[in-house]
Amino acid sequence: MNTSRKVVVITGASQGIGAGLVKAFRDRDYRVVANSRSIKPSSDADIVTVAGDISDRAVAEQMVKEALSRFGRIDTLVNNAGIFLAKPFTAFTQEEYAKALSVNLDGFFHITQLAIAEMEKQRSGHVVNITTSLVDHAIDGVPSVLASLTKGGLNAATKSLAIEYAKRGIRVNAVSPGVIKTPMHGPETHAALASLHPVGRMGEIGDIVDAVLYLESAGFVTGEILHVDGGQSAGH
Repeated sequence: MNTSRKVVVITGASQGIGAGLVKAFRDRDYRVVANSRSIKPSSDADIVTVAGDISDRAVAEQMVKEALSRFGRIDTLVNNAGIFLAKPFTAFTQEEYAKALSVNLDGFFHITQLAIAEMEKQRSGHVVNITTSLVDHAIDGVPSVLASLTKGGLNAATKSLAIEYAKRGIRVNAVSPGVIKTPMHGPETHAALASLHPVGRMGEIGDIVDAVLYLESAGFVTGEILHVDGGQSAGH
């Protein structure tokens, strides 16, 4: 087994930002373990796909098992999977609350705990969490309490883990996007969503991919919450 090439694990990898990350890391000759509930097998021998709900610890365990058995190591984890529900706070059901926490927090916990345990063995690694600028800058008309509750937790965990593992060669950072032009936003919504950003446009998938790749290469950066949001978090 050739274990000299770096390996990245990516959740929420079947479309949008996740799919963009898979391509970008492969372009840099990383081997990839990619997960989503609906992901299909890849014809690329350097991409292993694991279908399933990341909130299920067995799925996280399978991802780590595949990374080690196929590629022999884990260098980077990108926690991209997430659920966003924009509803008035009092309209959330218990099922919606439980689902948001299970994917956004349980999913993060399971795969990150398992991946860091492997990174510790090689005394190197990098975790990137994808969060949201709504944590820092709530917007009237975009009710987002469950996103703020869960992704805000990830922002806090990013800093805590960065300090806990700083002397063990493991960096932990986050990218905090504004509204990104992905398949979840229909074209009819783009003008309104663009207006939420001071720069007057939505973000592109490439904007987030570039931010993750910057953090990947920035060896002196850890505990950073990198806002990629067209100025949203700075104010209006």
